[in-house]
Amino acid sequence: MPVQQFSDLVRFARDRSPFYAGLYADLPPHVSRITDVPVVDQDEFWAANTLHDNRVLTAPLGEAVVFKTGGTTGTPRFSCYTREEWQEFVTAFGAGMADAGLRPGHRVADLFYAGELYASFLFILDSLAHAPVANVRLPIGGGAPLESTLTTIEDFDAHVVAGTPTTLCRLAEHIASTGRQLPGVELLFFGGEALFADQRRLLSAAFPNATPRSLGYASVDGGLLGRPVPGPDTRTHRTFTPHTIVEILDETTGEPIREPGRPGRVVVTQLFRSLMPVIRYPAGDRAEWTDTEGGAFRILGRAEEGVRVGPVSLYWQDVTTAVAVADTGGRVTGMQLVVRRWEGRDGLVLRLATTPGQDPAALEVFAKEVVTGLNTARPLYPDSVAAGFVHPLSVEWAGHRDLVVNSRSGKLVRVIDERPTA
Repeated sequence: MPVQQFSDLVRFARDRSPFYAGLYADLPPHVSRITDVPVVDQDEFWAANTLHDNRVLTAPLGEAVVFKTGGTTGTPRFSCYTREEWQEFVTAFGAGMADAGLRPGHRVADLFYAGELYASFLFILDSLAHAPVANVRLPIGGGAPLESTLTTIEDFDAHVVAGTPTTLCRLAEHIASTGRQLPGVELLFFGGEALFADQRRLLSAAFPNATPRSLGYASVDGGLLGRPVPGPDTRTHRTFTPHTIVEILDETTGEPIREPGRPGRVVVTQLFRSLMPVIRYPAGDRAEWTDTEGGAFRILGRAEEGVRVGPVSLYWQDVTTAVAVADTGGRVTGMQLVVRRWEGRDGLVLRLATTPGQDPAALEVFAKEVVTGLNTARPLYPDSVAAGFVHPLSVEWAGHRDLVVNSRSGKLVRVIDERPTA
């Protein structure tokens, strides 16, 4: 099993990766505690993790699978796994599916998305194939026509339907619109997004006997993050021991949080990845411990590195770049990303602060330029708007004093998630 000791992983990354060699240049020759090494800066990590002249990888790309992760179309981000690492990844995640309720003989419809270097469809299919219980895999995909998807699920009497909440709800809406139900579906495995109360109501109308369950918590860049914890709270997961070290860090001091119920940002270390080491890497989420001894934690939403709006991931840098390009007159004095949910869909509001006395007509033109720039950089967002998954981007003007700050540090809160979490 390619799981390493933490000290061995640090030494290996330091010896083979120019990025980590520079990051750890001032550390003593041997480190054993995780807090001995700094948390990775995401911007610096991805600036070094490029297609050409890569400084993060520990070896040339000779044997690997490559997937696309978040970022703008101009600066795509790629994650690499060796054959052995990928098998370890999907085997561990597949074991977690048994915790989510996968049972021997279950027929599982995989409705995640494939192609263009995206991982979710293949990842779920491979995880099911390596799960510790026998199952029948139906690789339908998220891009298939709804009617043919429904026919396949009915023809094979699928017990489990797996996909993002957006995809599952799109299918449920189609089923309900035709006056049908799928009472034979027992489980709805969701991942990639949070599941909200209004979505549950829609799902229950189409799948009256199905229980929604998180199939696990993972990402292409961060890797394994959390395996499902049986129970009513689908936000709760536990660490994939021994593959992964999950930390929850204070958002002001950066110190590890030990006690339950105190929110912080999730930082992950993957002990089974050597080609592209992931050591104290910000996962982009906030969480709180629910059981520190058992390694259980509850996901609370996205942290300031990024935000998930429906099926779309947006990074802080994506938005600041779009604003900077449009703001030739220096109007903007501060900004926040506000995620809201209304009428059954997520929506992103760009809260931009400006000085008093601005021309409203000029601000309206500026706001349109920002939205156009961001839609161009992240075309998945307007595509999702057109598909009815999310609300269009909008701009909300404010004074600088209206921006929300951390009550302890006075620092700007970059991302505000106002969506209900119950």
